Amino acid sequence: MKNILVPVGSTENGVNNLRYAVSFAAMSGATVYLINIYKEYSKAGGMTKVTQVAMEDNQAQLDEVLSRVDTEGVEVIAKPIKGDPYEGIARVSKRLNIDLIIVSSQSVEIRDEVYLGSITGRLVKQTDIPMLIIPRDYVFRKAENILLAVKSLSFEKENVLNPLRDILALFSAKLNVLRVKTPDVADEEDQLDTELKEIMTTYTETENATIYQGVLEHFQSHQPDILCVLRRKRGFFKKLFEKNAVYKRDFYTTRPLLILCGIQ
Repeated sequence: MKNILVPVGSTENGVNNLRYAVSFAAMSGATVYLINIYKEYSKAGGMTKVTQVAMEDNQAQLDEVLSRVDTEGVEVIAKPIKGDPYEGIARVSKRLNIDLIIVSSQSVEIRDEVYLGSITGRLVKQTDIPMLIIPRDYVFRKAENILLAVKSLSFEKENVLNPLRDILALFSAKLNVLRVKTPDVADEEDQLDTELKEIMTTYTETENATIYQGVLEHFQSHQPDILCVLRRKRGFFKKLFEKNAVYKRDFYTTRPLLILCGIQ
């Protein structure tokens, strides 16, 4: 993972996420791209000045975030980007060959009942780039145990586990696989993927109505430093991310959440 993208929402979340990204990059040798999205207004009716003010405010926020983080010798490139939040992030990610996006669960508006805000939720739903969602005020620590929660043991997308493999190697971490058998599981989903077999340390199987219920049941016994899930064409997480915002009653974790795109 050589290129990490950190979009700024609120200043506090931007500081928290940049600190995490810098610590991550200090271990991996990655470059961190810190961006802030601002709206471009129509040039008609003198709105050009409004756009200029928005860009200047945006740059000032980037400068404040940078001033509050010790970059530890990591290369951090900061730039304001015009456009809507999702389109801007998607455009920059493609141009810079981003390997990992580090974001807050809620980027701007903080609502206690919500786990994923609308901007983060939309990114999760539409991007195929691995995303690491950092809880509010979470302090970086070297991950020793990663919990991968899956329903199916086989994967449609080739090399879908490569980002997870990279993180395991970076941290010298153990991978604990939690296979949650739900009532709709198909027989072909029982075949253990060769790549998964190579990287897993422990394997636990449980029967629950949803993957989330299985995670809740086994979370304490595993005590993961990172929780990893896959977004697929169907299943619990496909349904969960159909709407942009995700409520805590439907899904919530106090650990960083790594989301991989399992859609071919």
